[in-house]
Amino acid sequence: MKYLKLLFIMSLVLLPALCPAAGDGYGYPILDSYAATIMGTPDKLKLKHPEGIPSRELVIHPILNLKKPDVFFYDNGLRCALAYQKKKAPLIFLIAGTGSSYNAPKLMAMMNGLYNAGFHVITLSSPTHPNFVINASRSHIPGNLTEDAADLYQVMETAWNHVKGDIEVSNFCLSGYSLGATQAAFVAKLDDERKVFNFNKVLLINPAVSLYDSVKRIEALLDGIPGGPKKIGAFFNRMLNRFVEFYREGDFIEVNNEFLYEVYKADLVSRDEAGGLIGLSFRINSAGMLFASDVMTNGGYIVPKNRVLKPSDPLEDYFRVGVYLSFIQYFNEYFYPYFRGQRPGLTREQLIQSLSLKSIEGYLKSNPKFGVMTNENDFILSSADREYLRQLFGEATKVYPRGGHLGNLEYRDNMVYMTDFVGFFN
Repeated sequence: MKYLKLLFIMSLVLLPALCPAAGDGYGYPILDSYAATIMGTPDKLKLKHPEGIPSRELVIHPILNLKKPDVFFYDNGLRCALAYQKKKAPLIFLIAGTGSSYNAPKLMAMMNGLYNAGFHVITLSSPTHPNFVINASRSHIPGNLTEDAADLYQVMETAWNHVKGDIEVSNFCLSGYSLGATQAAFVAKLDDERKVFNFNKVLLINPAVSLYDSVKRIEALLDGIPGGPKKIGAFFNRMLNRFVEFYREGDFIEVNNEFLYEVYKADLVSRDEAGGLIGLSFRINSAGMLFASDVMTNGGYIVPKNRVLKPSDPLEDYFRVGVYLSFIQYFNEYFYPYFRGQRPGLTREQLIQSLSLKSIEGYLKSNPKFGVMTNENDFILSSADREYLRQLFGEATKVYPRGGHLGNLEYRDNMVYMTDFVGFFN
């Protein structure tokens, strides 16, 4: 946890110039894709939501009689969140992005916006979050979009059964961001087969077209740091030391907008270093996923096979190993061998193809329940990917001129579009 907190602090050093609108009628002010991704939306450009909406945490058990290793003694079930109206209303499920939890800031912003628009809301952690890997993944090996969708669907059914006696629901909708958006498409397809929810609307926010290709693009951001991915430890320490020294020398009282503006003026971080921070954040999220998966399966990938970890055992070395493992290593050495073992004859190329919206193109094309929000400078997509989304979803594709990857999610225009799309028939 201390590494995640340090990285969060470090990411704050990338204050971008809040440039005037670029003459295209879209007022989100951060032009650079990396800066937008890290900094998000300035507070003054967000919609104001009332505080203290009626909500509660849910702890559910989608897999009965699940046995967990002792090292996960603190984990008492899958955590979700419910925001509820006091009258009959549509219910929307929200799926977090890679490595993110049910109460991640972006998910909470979506919850607030949709609650304010009249929805009940249930938020779900990503299948790549350790709490999900441990409690809700039947294989405990996340990343297979079809299997993840089945696990998510079981979680949704369990959560719905948990709350349906407490709220009145008129119909159901679905949304997610980043990996959660791509997974939402597969969940919707499964629901059309099982017909438990019959989702009215499904909104995909900054989805990956190909999971494999998008993760490779994120990993490539580490190539810009001195020494490349093998030097991420030194990069982390160098960036942290630079940040702390600047803070001390400036005699700042707290990390606030004044401090961030001074950091920006000091040109403390280059664009390559900004990309490196994004890539490092991805690696840190992946390390938690890998550890949880490896321990649950006794896979022997990070933790030696058959080693029984006790609650008191130090885990820092396993975390470090996970941070240094690339997605390509995970795919080639852990992920693909497992699924090839499940389906003899499965080729690497076939598995990669299955990790893409193109594998369910026939279902998605011109399906009126779907909509997409993305950005022209979202670096997890190629220009061909953006054109593919336009062709696949037609007029229901909303492409903003800037915002990086999810940086403009909380911008007022985006939030209005989101609530309008899913609320149109409700």
